[in-house]
Amino acid sequence: MAYKPQYGPGSSAVAENRRKQMDPSKKLEKLRDISDEDIVLLMGHKAPGAAYPSAHPPLTEGEPDCPVRKMVVPLDGAKAGDRIRFIQFADSMFNAPCHPYQRSYVESYRYRGVDPGTLSGRQIVECRERDLEKVAKELVGTELFDPARTGIRGSTVHGHSLRLAEDGMMFDMMQRCILDKKAGMVKYVKNQNSEPLDKEVKVGKPMDEKWLKAHTTIFHSLVGTPFRSDQEYIEYVQRVHSLRTKYGFMPEE
Repeated sequence: MAYKPQYGPGSSAVAENRRKQMDPSKKLEKLRDISDEDIVLLMGHKAPGAAYPSAHPPLTEGEPDCPVRKMVVPLDGAKAGDRIRFIQFADSMFNAPCHPYQRSYVESYRYRGVDPGTLSGRQIVECRERDLEKVAKELVGTELFDPARTGIRGSTVHGHSLRLAEDGMMFDMMQRCILDKKAGMVKYVKNQNSEPLDKEVKVGKPMDEKWLKAHTTIFHSLVGTPFRSDQEYIEYVQRVHSLRTKYGFMPEE
C-alpha cells in the first residue's frame, strides 16, 4: 500500500489551511508580483545586479570522491559556491496567513537545501543566496504573506503580536514598512535590517478581514477560529503532551 503523508490533524478551516500549505503537491495561491530586484532590496544582503559573493570555489573545480555527493543533486547556489544568507518573518497573531512554526514546516516540505528555524515570535530561513531569492519570492508573493499582518524583519522584531495599529498594520519599532493610505498600498522604506532604501518597495494591498479569517493558520478565540472548536486537534495535542511527559520516566503502567 502506498504511503500517504499526513500533514496534521484537525477538522477546522485552520487545520485544513495548515495541511494545504505544508503539502508540496498543492500549489500556493499567487497574490502579488514582486520583482527580483525588490526581493534583493528587501533582504539587503547585496546590491541588485551585483555578483554573488562566494564562500567556496564552484563544485566543478573539483570535490573529494564521495558516494553521497553523487546521489544528491546540488542546487544552483551550492554549485556556484554561494554564501549562506537569510530572510526572516514576523507574523501577527490576529489571523496572519502563516505563523512561525508553520513556516518552518512549510519550508521543510516544499524546498530543498533550506535551513528554517523558529524563534520567539519570528521565523528565519537560510540557504544559498541565489536559491534564497527564489524561495523568498514565493514566500512573499503567495498566500503565505499579507502586507499588513506579515513583516520582513531581520532584527528588532518584538512587539508585533501585542496589538494592531488603527490602520490594521502590525507594530514595528523600526518602521520598516508603512501604509500609503491614499493608494491603500503597503511599501517598505527600509530593508529587513532597518537600513533605509534608495527606493520604496511596494508589496501590495492588505487582504481584507474575511480573506484573512478564511486563510489563516492561527487559532484565535476572539477574532478567528477558537482552538477548542476543533476536538480532533485537542485530542492530538493532548496525546502528544501525555507521551512527551511520560517519556523517560519509565512508568510501571
